[in-house]
Amino acid sequence: MINLFEVNETNKMIEQENLDVRTITIGISLIDCIDADIDVLCQNIYQKITTVAAHLVETGEAIEKKYGIPIVNKRISVTPIGLVGAAACHSTDDFVKIAKTLDRCAEKVGVNFIGGYSALVSKGMTQAEKLLIQSIPQAMKETKLVCSSVNVGSTKTGINMDAVKLVGEIIKETAELTQESDSIGCAKFVVFCNAPDDNPFMAGAFHGVSEADAIINVGVSGPGVVRKAIQTAKGKDFGELCEIVKKTAFKITRVGQLVAREASAALNIPFGIIDLSLAPTPAVGDSIADCLTEMGLERVGAPGTTAALAILNDQVKKGGVMASSYVGGLSGAFIPVSEDQGMIDAVEAGALTLEKLEAMTCVCSVGLDMIAIPGKTSAKTISGIIADEMAIGMINQKTTAVRIIPVIGKDVGESVEFGGLLGYAPIMPVNPFSCDEFIDRGGRIPAPIHSFKN
Repeated sequence: MINLFEVNETNKMIEQENLDVRTITIGISLIDCIDADIDVLCQNIYQKITTVAAHLVETGEAIEKKYGIPIVNKRISVTPIGLVGAAACHSTDDFVKIAKTLDRCAEKVGVNFIGGYSALVSKGMTQAEKLLIQSIPQAMKETKLVCSSVNVGSTKTGINMDAVKLVGEIIKETAELTQESDSIGCAKFVVFCNAPDDNPFMAGAFHGVSEADAIINVGVSGPGVVRKAIQTAKGKDFGELCEIVKKTAFKITRVGQLVAREASAALNIPFGIIDLSLAPTPAVGDSIADCLTEMGLERVGAPGTTAALAILNDQVKKGGVMASSYVGGLSGAFIPVSEDQGMIDAVEAGALTLEKLEAMTCVCSVGLDMIAIPGKTSAKTISGIIADEMAIGMINQKTTAVRIIPVIGKDVGESVEFGGLLGYAPIMPVNPFSCDEFIDRGGRIPAPIHSFKN
């Protein structure tokens, strides 16, 4: 049982160390909304989402008031629209119509984002899924609250390089269509390898087909709390450091468990998972980078950075699984550049490069996240960056992702301001050498030998 003593114990974490519940996300199945008529499909989608999620925001606010726990976002994820729209959508315009419907749903119920404008194409693409991917630039331009993702690889199936090539082109087109707002459309789109079905975090959240009709997933975040704990381990060896981080992660996860249980009971929707992902914000003291420097690094990017991140990620998971029987989603440490002041400072100091970030993704929660690059970067170079990151996920049997923003009209030495939780980012240099011939090969990179476990 979770008692009020545990809640009181976290008051200091909340008030002084930026502990928060980053999101309550309702996952909603749209399978029963499917219809061959696009107008009927959109009507069914609107009716179901606005009914199931009608009280999500007020429930979150009531829990905040009851326990004094900040709940930063209330979100919705839905069944991948590449599946839902297959029977009704015969053009990119049809898919954009669904995107606009999702946007209206999100606005109606008052959530911050809705995710699931997605396609799962790790082994191949249906015609509908290809149309959805091609519609993403227009959908991101014409909606405010819709987030999109494409899963292009997995350890079991390999990497769909035709999809990787197409997605590079889509990212570039999205950047161009939203260039008036510093290509922000790309901040709402992520490419995955081994995407989980129960991730509550945007932009990659979708409701997997193996999930229940509706589910409550909660994402908890507390980099500031972890940093404070690491400060108490100054001068101690790695064994003691790990114990301190693990125990702190346990306490943070218990907060999420409490919120998830309350939300599930109030909404009469089953509890799914707690995602304990240390997600930073631009706020001072709420930084993954600061956690790493507290371990003894001068700057993130210095030798030892990947090892420090591995420690943080592993102990967060170990603490989390002891606090809740249902830890899932991504769970670990996010390293988004634009959303983490310490990461931004490291980039501006020349300590952190794109290549070092890629190395860090081998051990972190997700991958290359919220990275701004020159707008002149070619689509095939973007595809090459994606392919590298997907390979890390495929070989290491972990989720990896790329959310990269080629900011049209800007170059290295400049920065871009996204605002809110998305923060700002310096434009990072990209390796200038070509991978065009490699990307043009097409086809599928086979699954690795260790994928055969049956």
